[in-house]
Amino acid sequence: MPVVAWAACVVAYLVGSIPSAVVVARRHGVDIRAVGDRNPGWWNTQATLGKRSAVPVFVVDAAKGLVAGGLGHLVAGGRWWVPYVVVGAAMVGHAWPVFASFRGGRCVLTLVGGFVAIAPIAALVTLLVCVALWGVTRRFEWFARSGVFGFPVVQAVFDPLVHVAATGALMSFVGFRFAQAALSGRRGAGHAGLHHEKPS
Repeated sequence: MPVVAWAACVVAYLVGSIPSAVVVARRHGVDIRAVGDRNPGWWNTQATLGKRSAVPVFVVDAAKGLVAGGLGHLVAGGRWWVPYVVVGAAMVGHAWPVFASFRGGRCVLTLVGGFVAIAPIAALVTLLVCVALWGVTRRFEWFARSGVFGFPVVQAVFDPLVHVAATGALMSFVGFRFAQAALSGRRGAGHAGLHHEKPS
């Protein structure tokens, strides 16, 4: 990978490290990593502080992936996979942000922003499908899930399968972050149980 692409990865990591949810919640006197599901992301922010307060988090976290993907295209030099790597760097930054003690989120919105930059046509078609589904169900969780899991299916219509495989790799990273969060939650529950157990 050329030096300019490595530099783009460093920039993308730093952009991904911007702790939007932590900053927004701090203005309300809250440590977002200590309340709700403890994930410093949009979903926990809107559940804890309300939808209006969570809007900046949504915009910034999605912009991380969008900026990274655009930067990747600029330095790709004809290498189709470079934007994927640069978006991945932004996701690593979001997951382990240097500006927030390396305690970050699960990267869903950063991934979505990356989708828009990497494959805009597939992203637009997926969005239209999601909007139609939301119109029928009126349930945001179905809107979100159909978007994330439907994107690679739609992308397969427009892009080579190797591109879809790269998309799957980025999605696997999000899955890894969710698994980490679940494991951490179980460990926390186990420690809490031991802490509250009465001596025999």
